[in-house]
Amino acid sequence: MSLASLKIQSLPRFSLNFAANIVASLWMLAGSVRAFHWVKPTFGQFVLFAVLALASNILFGWLASSMGSEFNEQGLISYLIWPTVMLVVGILLAKRTQNYALLFVPVILWLVADTLLVLLQSGVQFLILQNWLPHWLYDVMPLIFMALFVWQTTALLWVFAKRLHWPWWEQAVMMAGAIALLAVWQKNVADQPIFKVKNPMPTISEVEFYAQPMILADHLTQIEKGESGKSEWYFMGVAGYGEQDVFKSEIEQARQLFDVRFGTKGKSVMLINNKSTWQTDAIASKTSIHEALQVIGKQMNSDEDVLFLALSSHGAVAEDGQILGDLVLDNPPLDLDDIDPVWLKETLDASGIRWRVIVVSSCYSGVFIEALSSPTTLIMTASAADRASFGCNHDADLTYFGRAFFAESLREKNTFEEAFAYATKRVSEREALMGLTPSKPQMDMGSLMKTALPELEKSLFENSQEPKAP
Repeated sequence: MSLASLKIQSLPRFSLNFAANIVASLWMLAGSVRAFHWVKPTFGQFVLFAVLALASNILFGWLASSMGSEFNEQGLISYLIWPTVMLVVGILLAKRTQNYALLFVPVILWLVADTLLVLLQSGVQFLILQNWLPHWLYDVMPLIFMALFVWQTTALLWVFAKRLHWPWWEQAVMMAGAIALLAVWQKNVADQPIFKVKNPMPTISEVEFYAQPMILADHLTQIEKGESGKSEWYFMGVAGYGEQDVFKSEIEQARQLFDVRFGTKGKSVMLINNKSTWQTDAIASKTSIHEALQVIGKQMNSDEDVLFLALSSHGAVAEDGQILGDLVLDNPPLDLDDIDPVWLKETLDASGIRWRVIVVSSCYSGVFIEALSSPTTLIMTASAADRASFGCNHDADLTYFGRAFFAESLREKNTFEEAFAYATKRVSEREALMGLTPSKPQMDMGSLMKTALPELEKSLFENSQEPKAP
């Protein structure tokens, strides 16, 4: 039976037509021409599924949007492009086959499939919001959702091509046209979602701007002079990326650990990039880092005292994906230079600080090891030079490495080697559970540090004021 001779009879009840169209769409998604035996392309069904598809997309857009988003009318217009295309296709097919019963067939099949798949996506998005799914799904779900959209569109073209026996060149033209239109549509939807987050230009008040030098100076004047003849530890924390709270939280918790358990209160300082701390903490910049290290170096006894330097941020990547290896410093609206390993080594050397324990918690942080390595330095990084680290989500309070090292191992272990080994094990277990590529944390210890560290660790761990976790 040819498509031109296909006569589609309406079922007596609207609800049966509704169910038949769902079955037809499922056959279409399976690539079967049986879809044409089930579809009931009435005007009423077209209106119903147009409303349902629009409502399901609004629901998904709301679930996928973050707090502070608002309804975007332009996003609706972007979505309506494809139903309109399908309606135009139906008009062209009806004229071509002289069978006007086909008028609503493409658009109804597409709308029903879109409704079903978007409701599926909404369910998955809800599970993600409830943290009931593995975190690695967060990165792949956009690709899966995109694949579902491509599937429903190409499946529709496929069943029509099979039923109408289109020549290969006509199929190629239709597929190419659909892919081109899809690419344009996808870019437009990315720019204009149904719920759009307002991203106002960050601003800093005049009071906050002029207060920063005074805040830094005040924090640095509180750093106490080291006691001669006694090994003491100093702490300096740098939270580099200001648009996620996880880095601020990680450095704050690390400082609290050192001040409370290891007795560095009065000998610790934080440099924080975050919009919430403009009036309370000094920002993290190359200038403030240099000044802080200079002051700490003058207050320390270089032969006896140790600096624990913790840096937490993103690892810098170029637009073409090339790993730069720098540590990102970002605090809008300021335009800050990133920390490169060579500069940090030169700045540490210029400060006169001899004994150093450095932790770099970022993606690709292994690149810091070669530049910072020295006979009197112990350096630990959250990842290898070519590996990403994980856990810097907007709702996290610590990265994977930060949690394993600062919140767990340093509270239980009494040497840095033990703490690093335990943290590496915990990070590896979590990454394996989430199906993530191993970050491979790294550690490097200088020759003199290997000899001196046991005695230096005694002055740190034996001053512990916080009871160990049971």
